[in-house]
Amino acid sequence: MLLTELLSRERAAVRHNKGGQELDKAEALHVLAELLSHGTAIPRETIEQVLVEREALQSTGIGEGVAIPHGALGDLDKQVAAVLTVPEGLEFQAIDNAKVNILFAVISPKRASGEHLKTLARVSRILRSRGFRERLLSAGDGSEVFKLLCSEEEVSK
Repeated sequence: MLLTELLSRERAAVRHNKGGQELDKAEALHVLAELLSHGTAIPRETIEQVLVEREALQSTGIGEGVAIPHGALGDLDKQVAAVLTVPEGLEFQAIDNAKVNILFAVISPKRASGEHLKTLARVSRILRSRGFRERLLSAGDGSEVFKLLCSEEEVSK
């Protein structure tokens, strides 16, 4: 399954830190939960709780400015993904202690753990390229982020 089949334009966003006020981890997870709830029957609060609980176990910040918040829900009928870029970065307790700029969230049905792991690996692979990460961070809005992801996934098929 392609990542772009799990995403939509409505689940891609760009957030800038405004007036010197930096987005924090809790707010980023809130935004991701809101994005993930689009097109599902799952309330934002439920999704946010799953993401927060997963982060409490260990940060999903994998390094090089990337975090992959994820979780599983029993009531979900299909995998859903969202992407949030924060060009200025935010503290996320990533493995390399660097700020995170790209947050790619995935929620899956509990019964689809194999597919969930494959999706996380695919996200990690597509975001491995420094050049691609830089292009994502220069995107002006969520629509442009989504288009870049579509193009990159087409190239890496």
